[in-house]
Amino acid sequence: MSKVKYYYDKETLSYKKIEKRKGRKLGYALLSIGASFLAGFILLVIYLNIPDLETPREKALQRELQNMKMQYGVLNKKLDQVQTVLNEVEERDNTIYRLYFEANPIPDEQRKAGFGGVNRYKDLEGYDNSKLIIESNKRLDVLTKQLVVQSKSLDEIAVLAEEKEKFLNAIPAIQPVANKDLTRIASGYGMRSDPFTKERKMHWGMDFTSPRGTPVYATGNGTVERADNNATGYGNHIRIDHGYGYVSLYAHLYKYNVRRGQKVQRGDLIGFVGSTGRSEAPHLHYEIFKDGQRINPINFYYGNLSPEEFDVILQKAQLENQSLD
Repeated sequence: MSKVKYYYDKETLSYKKIEKRKGRKLGYALLSIGASFLAGFILLVIYLNIPDLETPREKALQRELQNMKMQYGVLNKKLDQVQTVLNEVEERDNTIYRLYFEANPIPDEQRKAGFGGVNRYKDLEGYDNSKLIIESNKRLDVLTKQLVVQSKSLDEIAVLAEEKEKFLNAIPAIQPVANKDLTRIASGYGMRSDPFTKERKMHWGMDFTSPRGTPVYATGNGTVERADNNATGYGNHIRIDHGYGYVSLYAHLYKYNVRRGQKVQRGDLIGFVGSTGRSEAPHLHYEIFKDGQRINPINFYYGNLSPEEFDVILQKAQLENQSLD
């Protein structure tokens, strides 16, 4: 029950009851509500116009965002360094390694191609820093692809290098008779006078004059294909299959030091100079075949001759004298 309030009336010298007015109470209520709305609006305006006013969680998230941007910046610098090194390796790969081994250079379009088709970065879209994240991921993907391409290229170069080494070791590259054991170069490759008929005919090899029993050496790695006297005119002779289409022949031998099917290395002793078969005097008749065709042996002595020694042999081999077989 509400309390009844009175006031003292000086005119009547008595207490009178205070009557409550409904309108005044409503006014107070409206005034209170209006004041609350005004205070809230003022606080909202103040909040929106003070950017530094952040909650502890917002501050933590902001620090995390700044750290992420810094990490991506560091990552991109590292990617720049890796890209520079990789570009140098690719340049050497195209202009030195692949060129030396006669392999076609890999075009930049193949090395640095992107990834077409489906959007690989859709899950990274829609964030405040999506562009930074997507670009970094794109660079990392392209760099990864470049590394894969370069890795495969180096694997190919390694195979080519191994094959090149085998090839260089197999090709006939030395004289079959040492210079110290030579009496002279009796005849070279070309048209020469036959020692028996005196007619001019093609001489398919080179004749090295040496005493009977002078060592004869394999001129390249290979497998002994023949070591017999069953070929007309050659007498005791050896044929070595070097692979890659090359075969070397050593004729008029006194005796063999190898047998058919034996593996030999360049410089191995395979036989001794003689005068068997169609021969006028002790000497070694030496031939080289490439893909079944006889070629001039003069081009295959780079392995153990100086330029000066080669010039001397070249001049002697070009003389159109009489052959010894």
